[in-house]
Amino acid sequence: MVDDRTMLRATIDRLDGIANIEDPVVVSNHLHQHLVARELDNAGFDSARIILEPMGRNTAPAVAASALTQTRAGDDPILLILPADHVIGDEAAFRIAMVAGATQAVAGKLVTFGIVPEYAETGYGYVHRGTQIAPDAYEVAAFVEKPDAATAARYVDGGDYFWNSGMFMFRASRYLEELEKYAPDILSATEGAVDGGRFDGGLHLEPAAFAACRSESIDYAVMERTAEAVVVPLSAGWNDVGSWAALWSVATKDDAGNVIQGDVIAIDAADSYLRAESRLLAALDVSDIVIVETADAVLVAPRSRVQDVRLVVDQLKEAQRSEVTTPDTVAESWGRRQRLDAGPTGTVRRLVVLPGAELTLQPSGAHAEEWVVMAGNAAVVGGGASRRVGPGGHLSLATTTSHRITNTGSDELEIIAVTIGDTAGQEA
Repeated sequence: MVDDRTMLRATIDRLDGIANIEDPVVVSNHLHQHLVARELDNAGFDSARIILEPMGRNTAPAVAASALTQTRAGDDPILLILPADHVIGDEAAFRIAMVAGATQAVAGKLVTFGIVPEYAETGYGYVHRGTQIAPDAYEVAAFVEKPDAATAARYVDGGDYFWNSGMFMFRASRYLEELEKYAPDILSATEGAVDGGRFDGGLHLEPAAFAACRSESIDYAVMERTAEAVVVPLSAGWNDVGSWAALWSVATKDDAGNVIQGDVIAIDAADSYLRAESRLLAALDVSDIVIVETADAVLVAPRSRVQDVRLVVDQLKEAQRSEVTTPDTVAESWGRRQRLDAGPTGTVRRLVVLPGAELTLQPSGAHAEEWVVMAGNAAVVGGGASRRVGPGGHLSLATTTSHRITNTGSDELEIIAVTIGDTAGQEA
């Protein structure tokens, strides 16, 4: 979040003022269903317009699923594809560019929006513009990978390269036609996932079919291959917030140029991003640095190098570190769980259940648990009976009783759960 809204809500709000636009469709991992539904409801939209992926397969299949749901229903709208991690400073300029893109999409073109670069950025891919076909549109000459610093400087100085924004616009049928031409395996797998999906507060794509789909971006699958790609320039204070340095650039800063979040003491610190999530963070005599503390790890890096955090992630994966394989905090479809402590005879966890969500049914014989409700209101069903528990309430859940917990309030339900017994490692 860069203001008091989630980035998804900011993306939805950005559509306000664009003529003839319909309710948004959100493609999301199934674990985020309740979060997405709440944001859509708060924005006044139908929360059922969600497509839920059982696992990530990048943007080409995600957009194919959205296009297929439209064409299967007999519609063929112009689709505007917006990632939910962008910041747009000038929303009026954004809307003007969207209108220009729609003109090209109506003509059958596949539109990408190229960000007019403000500096030589090595963390973005670029779009090389070709022949001008309208006052505000160009043919795409080429998509290019993230350049080194010298090449990025040459791109910016030349004036005919844009940052690749990852925003697209095209008619649903045109995208499916081009996908069938250049990546038919992706289209076939996504068709199976859509046709075999189930509806439960949103369209849940069929897991086996979607798992078989190749993971690919729109850029690689279609845009770099089609002869109908068009780029519309966009200069609107854009940032994709793809790194901690990007968050620093768009967030509110103190008088010393610091962005401070959480329990932080900063002395003689300047132009830094300092974030503490689970304990006190103290920074003394530092500048142009990023420090991010979480329950799992601490990152310290110059702001100029945070794009390389992927190198750290690669090493963690190669070593199969627990921070990657079994992190302390895990997102669930109902909220999130955090492991606070664990030993040979039990596990202590903090469970946060979203409004209206319910925990997975725990079968009898699973394990014994002692739960204390710290905040919110819960409905507990088990042993043929049901009861409501509020803040301070205590629950003893025996191994002989199956049980289910539902958050019946409008706020998050927070529970401290102690799991006891030989199967203490089993999670809710």
